[in-house]
Amino acid sequence: MGGKWSWPLGDLRIASLALALALGPLVASGAEPGSRDPGASAPVERLKVQVLAEYPHDPTAFTQGLLVDREGILLESTGLRGASTLRRVELATGKILQEEKVDPRLFGEGLARVGEHLYQLTWEAEVGLLYRADTLAPAGQFHYPGEGWGLCFDGDRLVKSSGSSYLTFHDPKTFRETRRVSVTFDGRPVASLNELECVGGAVYANLWGTENLVRIDPTSGRVTAVIDAGGLLTPRERLTADVLNGIAYDPTNDLFYLTGKLWPKVFAVAFVAQ
Repeated sequence: MGGKWSWPLGDLRIASLALALALGPLVASGAEPGSRDPGASAPVERLKVQVLAEYPHDPTAFTQGLLVDREGILLESTGLRGASTLRRVELATGKILQEEKVDPRLFGEGLARVGEHLYQLTWEAEVGLLYRADTLAPAGQFHYPGEGWGLCFDGDRLVKSSGSSYLTFHDPKTFRETRRVSVTFDGRPVASLNELECVGGAVYANLWGTENLVRIDPTSGRVTAVIDAGGLLTPRERLTADVLNGIAYDPTNDLFYLTGKLWPKVFAVAFVAQ
């Protein structure tokens, strides 16, 4: 998400309230795994993260988007006006291997790859930035109305979030919106959709201001799983860290990488049943 700081760093009480309001009966009523939405064809899963490994991460990076470039290498979009970047990062060490600075008037946001190009959203400027994926050289711009938050590519369309309860789908060649869907749990909108990752026909999104992710059926917009990613940082690390924001899927090793704004670590995780 853009320029707002979430709340006093390390204080997750508001985050818990935000999640309860966003997901309604699932959290508020303590519904058991396997609870069904009315008319739903499958149960909503309750998952948690299993940490497989930890890696260093630049604690000054205001992470907005995260991708696996190739094994052991990540691509990262960072935000804040005057400090936004696109980076290629070595996973094992956290070393910045390459960096492209964004126009200081812009605030970097979500990141996706389509073929030979990278698409980087910006927050409020209604403009996105194109780069060559191999060199990070600027390759043009694209435009959209409203705010840009998260972005992923499902193999056919770019999927975008704007902090609302909607996902919009875009033609990669023109960025023209082709479809939109309301994301719901138990028939209620799930707001604050942020960083996105398209995996296996589903869209994963973190809910801004919480340590929770949701897995979404992009056809219906229905939440099919809620993932508790709480407790990744120690209390000491939380003192200088902001919110979770950064989801990347590694198809080679079939795992996810999670990090956050100003987080000192990247976590390799699996999503497992609670």
